[in-house]
Formats: sequence, C-alpha cells, structure tokens
Amino acid sequence: MRFKRFGKTEMNVSVATVGTWAIGGTGWGDVNKADSIRAIRAMVDNGVNFIDTAPVYGKGHSEEVVGEAIRGMKREDLIISTKAGLIWGEGIDGIERDITYKSIMWEIDQSLKRLGTDYVDLYLVHKPDFKGTPTEETMRAMMEIKKSGKARHIGLSNYSVELTKEAEQYGDVEAIQPPFSMVDRSELAVMEYAKSRDMGVMTYGSLGAGILTGAIRTLPNWDPSDTRYSFYNFFKEPKFSKCQELLKTLDAIAAAHGKPVAQVAVNWSTQNPLVDTALMGVRNVAEADENCAATDWTLTDEEIATINAAIEKYEA
Repeated sequence: MRFKRFGKTEMNVSVATVGTWAIGGTGWGDVNKADSIRAIRAMVDNGVNFIDTAPVYGKGHSEEVVGEAIRGMKREDLIISTKAGLIWGEGIDGIERDITYKSIMWEIDQSLKRLGTDYVDLYLVHKPDFKGTPTEETMRAMMEIKKSGKARHIGLSNYSVELTKEAEQYGDVEAIQPPFSMVDRSELAVMEYAKSRDMGVMTYGSLGAGILTGAIRTLPNWDPSDTRYSFYNFFKEPKFSKCQELLKTLDAIAAAHGKPVAQVAVNWSTQNPLVDTALMGVRNVAEADENCAATDWTLTDEEIATINAAIEKYEA
C-alpha cells in the first residue's frame, strides 16, 4: 500500500480509502451486511487505513456497518471520516439538506453513536444546502465540533471553489471530497485550488460506480430507482457507448500488465498528484483484494498520457 500526507494535517493516509455508499444498501442492488463487514476488514488487512462513510448512506446503516467492522481494531490505527448535512426522519419527505448549526451539532452525536467511537478523524459538510443557511453558521458548528474533540479535522464535500473560499473566511477547511474519475473530471478546478491551499484531497467515484471495472459491458437493466441511474450519466446512451470505447484503451493497458481493468482505473486516480486518496466502493472480499492489489504496481507516464487522450475523446 502507498501512503501520502493528507494536506496540512499530520495524517498519512493510504492512497486507497474504503468507500461505503453502496454498503448502505439503498439503491445499489443486492448488498449483504456480512459481506460488507468482511470487505471493510479485508481492505484494512491490505493496508488501507482510511474509511469514509456518511449517515445518509442507507439512513444510518453504513455507519453502523463500519462501526461493527472496526470493533476490536486499534482505533488509533484508523482514519475515519463521516459527514453532516443530509437528514431524514419524521416530517421529512425523503432526504433533506440541512447544514444549520442545530442540525450539524445533533448529527455528529448520532454518527458517533452509530460508529461506536468518541471521535472522527475528519468531519465533512456533505453538500451545500442552497437554502440560504449562512456559511458562517455552518462553519461555526464545524469549528465547535473540532474544538470539542469530536472531530480532529474538518472539511467540505461537493463544494465549488467559490463556496470553499467563502467557508475559509469562517473557519478551517482542511480537506475536500469531490468526484473524480476517468469518466468525471468536472471538479478539477476545486482540486487544484485545494492543493494550492494545502488541503487534503479525497476523491470519490474512482471506479465510476463500477463501469471502470470492465464488469458492465452491456446496457444495464436495473430497477428504475437504482441510484446509479440518477447520479451518473454514463449508464445510459450516448455516454454508455463512449465509455465502452474508453474501456478498450484500459483493456489493452491492463492486458499488458496482466492486471484487471479496475486496477488501471485505481492507479490512474491515485497516481494523480492532485489526489491524496481515492475512495473505492467494495461490497465483498474479492473486490477489496483486487482494488488494493492495484497499489502494488504503477502506470507509466506514457500509459497515463494514452489514457488521458482516450478520456478527451470520451469527453468530446
């Protein structure tokens, strides 16, 4: 496993982070809790020290699964991040954005209970709410949580450069979490800004919700409510066919190394100098072992250039 310093924090993070959105079980097809626990533990056994989750993943289920998976491990050996800002419950239709002071202060305690820990290493605002909540109010809550010791570090997820700059006026922004993969480079600007400010950068969507593993070669026929349809545009045409063309380039590079396609995608993300760690969703031990094995080898500069050229065709 390779490690990088996480921005200006003292944390050295594995370049692979356990991503647990799918483990929440909602909108991701068949997910088995026992398999999820084994997958998380397999990632840790493979040298991963960073686990990312959020209360909204399965309405608390993902955090509970993480809490069960890490039970018995040395807490000081792990880096755990979770988030605030997406809530559910009585009187709420579905999921609602809420980054008010009151909500964030309540959410951190609920997350700590589900995780079975006294603190998280990183606490992130999941998304802006775009409902007029003052940034000062949101950051006041985040700073109080940091000062209380319930979170060692704080940051932002899915924030633009402009909103990140605004948040910096009211408190510490030590990390960001944007989407980033071969099929989604839309947030490069905020990644570049974060690096210029020495923030930690943890990216999600590294495997394109599975499409960059090469396992999805024909148009899927999932339940219409599947999260992958609503959150990603490449499981439908015309992007799906463009993705398959991109995969041909990855197939050739993977074959040259005798490695799975997923490992090419993992290394492309983790070798990017803007990325400190990349989230990798895993639902079983086989996926965990395969993804972690990617860190045993690297792509050449020429191979990265070839992939980037193929990505530009995909984006055209």
